[in-house]
Amino acid sequence: MKFFEKLQTETEQEREELSRAPIIIDCMNGDICLDDYVAFLCQAYHHVKHTIPLLMAVGARLPEEKEWLRVAVAEYIEEEMGHQEWILNDIAACGYDKEVARRSKPNVSTELMVSYAYDMINRVNPLGFFGMVHVLEGTSVTLADKAAHSILETLKLPVGAFSYMISHGSLDQEHIKFFEELMDRIEDQAEQQQIIHCAKVFYKLYGDIYRSLNTNHGISRAA
Repeated sequence: MKFFEKLQTETEQEREELSRAPIIIDCMNGDICLDDYVAFLCQAYHHVKHTIPLLMAVGARLPEEKEWLRVAVAEYIEEEMGHQEWILNDIAACGYDKEVARRSKPNVSTELMVSYAYDMINRVNPLGFFGMVHVLEGTSVTLADKAAHSILETLKLPVGAFSYMISHGSLDQEHIKFFEELMDRIEDQAEQQQIIHCAKVFYKLYGDIYRSLNTNHGISRAA
């Protein structure tokens, strides 16, 4: 069994648990309000803005024999640049103040996921970060397009309020294939187990972000 398939198989339970988060179920059933969607976008902003710094930290910590992976990290950096601004623009398109969102504080669950990512890279093993990539991109492919269209239909928002979700649903299809090829080049058993372990943890932490969402996000509507 190639490693990407093994990674998928061994994290199946955690993936299913995340998909049962109440707000995800409500969203798929068309039972979501505008404040819920903006609360999601706000927390997305607070972790997505760390994507580039995290990737740069991974590239800096990879050993020389992983130069092929450092090149891939550089490609990720180029493709992920500025995505946090897409999220803020979506918040503005919903009629909320994106600058208030920019200055807001993340939920504790969001801070914990970001902190774990930095700690894994800097203290334990930079390869563990790919467990986070697996979770976030896999979740985007599975849920983003479907959720975006469900929210659009329910809330009657303009398409311009979904640039982050819709783009990631389609864009991450290509990313997943790229990611699969990278993971299948990792043959060391200890490295594989590290990535699997981190993916399991990130499924829990990312699920906690969804479970922590509430309408008390403190973002005011734009004047």
